[in-house]
Amino acid sequence: MADKQNTLWGGRFSESTDQFVQEFTASVSFDQRMYAQDIRGSIAHATMLAEVGVLTDAERDAIINGLTEIRDEIERGEFQWSVALEDVHMNIEARLTDRIGITGKKLHTGRSRNDQVATDIRLWLIDHIDLIDSELNRLMQGMLGLADREAATIMPGFTHLQTAQPVTFGHHLLAWFEMLRRDRERLADCRKRANRMPLGSAALAGTTYPINRERTRELLGFDEICQNSLDAVSDRDFAIEFCAMAALCMTHLSRMSEELVLWTSAQFGFINLPDRFCTGSSIMPQKKNPDVPELVRGKTGRVNGHLICLLTLMKSQPLAYNKDNQEDKEPLFDAVDTLLGSLRAFADMVPAIEPNRDVMREAARRGFATATDLADYLVRKGIAFRDAHEIVGKAVGYGVASKKDLSDMTLSELRQFSDEIDNDVFEVLTLEGSVSARDHVGGTAPDQVRAAVVRARQHLS
Repeated sequence: MADKQNTLWGGRFSESTDQFVQEFTASVSFDQRMYAQDIRGSIAHATMLAEVGVLTDAERDAIINGLTEIRDEIERGEFQWSVALEDVHMNIEARLTDRIGITGKKLHTGRSRNDQVATDIRLWLIDHIDLIDSELNRLMQGMLGLADREAATIMPGFTHLQTAQPVTFGHHLLAWFEMLRRDRERLADCRKRANRMPLGSAALAGTTYPINRERTRELLGFDEICQNSLDAVSDRDFAIEFCAMAALCMTHLSRMSEELVLWTSAQFGFINLPDRFCTGSSIMPQKKNPDVPELVRGKTGRVNGHLICLLTLMKSQPLAYNKDNQEDKEPLFDAVDTLLGSLRAFADMVPAIEPNRDVMREAARRGFATATDLADYLVRKGIAFRDAHEIVGKAVGYGVASKKDLSDMTLSELRQFSDEIDNDVFEVLTLEGSVSARDHVGGTAPDQVRAAVVRARQHLS
């Protein structure tokens, strides 16, 4: 293995790399997952080199056929990865040379591992951004379906985790949807900047060979070419930007998870999650634990950590490429895996949520949720809002002492706080009256929730 290593880059060295250093500096254990993108980039590079006359057509065909066979070998699980060959690029190149001879050594003409890895990681990330976008879309579609079904289901809306005003479950789900809509916009924006091709920048200064970068860009499907070779090989902004988006999306999933955990508890009892998304206890037979949302909530911390890791990795690097950048892949890979898995779990789980509608409604009825409606009622009667606020506060105090909700009080009980209160007050003290009164874009009225679902589906289509 030492001889093979020296064949690839060791001409200047008088001794082989120390065994520990070889293992310490190798990245093949984790960067081999970019094999498909590496081979794809090499095929495009070889195609371009033949078109500009650097390779013959026969050499190009031998390289492409060899790379295709190596890809099949990897996918069959027959490829022998070597730590001595450091990374995915040199493992594939060495195997290509084994298969087709000296022609394999010509593949690296006009490029460096610096622009090669920068290209591979962008291709890999773009492929996975598209997978993430698909799962985001699936989750959002499922969320809209549930919101539509529960457009009129009343539940308490909270501030400070205290009952504030009645809302509908559908309206609450649409708040989740808006978080994900912003995440999807950020993901699309991140993809734009990832979709720029570094290949052709070589080590840092470009190459003396007559390459055609526009042709390579076309073959690989990039939108643009990186315009400066120094920046192209050393830029990892796209990875940081993705991790920032992933951290924020996971934060949103974590907030949803917190609510799901609360809502499934005996103390709330707002929803049931199907058994397939829960686990039991080894000692307490009655337990049904919401492990999926709990784990997603926990995984948010690791993605936040990956963002800080990449920011710290890049903060003191001089131009151009440095070995530090080998540390970019594991945080990025894990951030992608974690977000993708979390979205898949939520996309499967959210449409299967079973609301306990009666429990939700009773919880809204108990918490003086229509107090603001009573204050608004008094304002419409000509009372200043601050005075109305004080009147309602006294009525609530009476309700706490008498253990009566506002809607359970008689007219005479209510009129002891204001002579302006009349029989029509009960129209605004009902939960249905409260939510229906908020009949404007963005409001919780069932008709507005259904209209918002229609608009959202048009946005996703």
